[in-house]
Amino acid sequence: MKQLKFNLRNHGIFDSRLICIGTIILCLFSCAKPTPQVSLEERSLIPTPVSLQPLEGTFQITADTQFYIQDTVQKATVEFIDRLVTATGFDIKVNALSTETPTEGFVVKLSDQVDQEEGYALEVTADRLVLEAGSQAGIFRGLQTVIQLLPSAIVADEESPIDWLIPAVAIKDYPLYEYRAAMLDVSRHFFSVADVKKYIDYIAAYKMNNLHLHLTDDQGWRIEIKSWPELTGIGASTQVGGGKGGFYTQEDYKDIVQYAADKYITIVPEIDMPGHTNAALSAYPELNCDGKATEPYTGTDVGFSTLCIDKDITYEFINDVIGELAALTPGEYIHIGGDESHSTELEDFIFFMEKVQQITKDHGKKAIGWDEIVNAELLDETLVQFWAKDENAKAAVAQGNKLIVSKAAKAYMDMKYDTLTPLGLNWAGLITVQTGYDWDPASLVEGIDKNDIYGVEAPLWGETLTSMDDVEYLMFPRILGYAEIGWSQGSQRDWDTYKTRLAKQHQRFELMDINFYESKQVEWDKLLD
Repeated sequence: MKQLKFNLRNHGIFDSRLICIGTIILCLFSCAKPTPQVSLEERSLIPTPVSLQPLEGTFQITADTQFYIQDTVQKATVEFIDRLVTATGFDIKVNALSTETPTEGFVVKLSDQVDQEEGYALEVTADRLVLEAGSQAGIFRGLQTVIQLLPSAIVADEESPIDWLIPAVAIKDYPLYEYRAAMLDVSRHFFSVADVKKYIDYIAAYKMNNLHLHLTDDQGWRIEIKSWPELTGIGASTQVGGGKGGFYTQEDYKDIVQYAADKYITIVPEIDMPGHTNAALSAYPELNCDGKATEPYTGTDVGFSTLCIDKDITYEFINDVIGELAALTPGEYIHIGGDESHSTELEDFIFFMEKVQQITKDHGKKAIGWDEIVNAELLDETLVQFWAKDENAKAAVAQGNKLIVSKAAKAYMDMKYDTLTPLGLNWAGLITVQTGYDWDPASLVEGIDKNDIYGVEAPLWGETLTSMDDVEYLMFPRILGYAEIGWSQGSQRDWDTYKTRLAKQHQRFELMDINFYESKQVEWDKLLD
């Protein structure tokens, strides 16, 4: 045995084994676990940022990560921190941020170096993440980018025992258009406060900043007006196809407004008139020229109803409605409708829209109208929502007014994807995922450019929608494209790169239990990151 040991030493075998065992023991006690790595290509950013530069390394959020958040932006970070706690299970404690930026950790602060409205700057290295913005809204928008840079499990409502990795990157970003919106029609079919809040969650995730609520139409009046109680007593009692309808109390509406404001989204309420008013006409006979109440309507025809233009009571009614709504609405704008008033004589329509613009102004608000409003003389601040006729868009610009672009053939989310789509309509054509994305508001109409455009909106009309599953099916994935059209620079948008980024959102849609349309135009990435 002694001879064997001697021979092993002589051949270097015994020493090599000792060295190997020693190395293993040293590693067990002293070798730190290397940080896992993730590349930027593994993530999907929608809308695409103005400037994006990949850096070396990966930032990992662990139970020991220190968070430094400036007191003035705490409000904008509450939702993000809550989401992070839920997904990671970490007991995250937020430290007050001193004047000097820490060299390690997760840092969120205001900075005068970011001057674009809603803009932000994000720098991620292996040691530190720093998010800066010039406003709380910019911080909130930047945190949506951070959420997309994290693993998809961040959107789940449960803890996931994974590595929480963010690829190193430098981003500078800000929106192309001031106004980026979606619309939800709650009149044709009523949707609850919880449903509207979920809709707000969806559009906030992709940096939209306005929600247009279509509150009144022939089929239902959905907002409580205390001075005219039968608007909801009778006017809210039904919907398309029958059913009980429903309405928002003023407290409900204030709740929606505040929920949206917490996500830096402004509510734009619409009272459609002088057409699309059967719900009001059924509630108050004096608003009809013949003094007789109409029957509640549950169909889907348009253009058959009109307020009586010649009656003083009509303008008392409008003054009361706009007055109560203005008092509940912090935003600048109230939408006064004006579309498809086929039963209103043109001369009456012009008189009416000019008068209602002024009533709106008298209550401290600015008016938005569908593009037919250009038949009237517009107040300087009135916005024109271009949905139908190119000549109306041109007429608005000729009067010196700005446009919200919602061209039906491009932006109406209630249009079917294809002929087999079980929901939606097709009067404006079919809108595939590519059709909904691959257009530019600033080149849609000859003679109209970006300087004439206030923003972009994607309306979702509710004739065929009876549940949030239905809403999600027509909304997703097209809403992401509309969000990018409103936010991202036109030169950075390209269908081929977009559909690759969109494909990676599949995981998040599944984790959020979104009933989305799985378009064959996109090769969906179904693997969890």
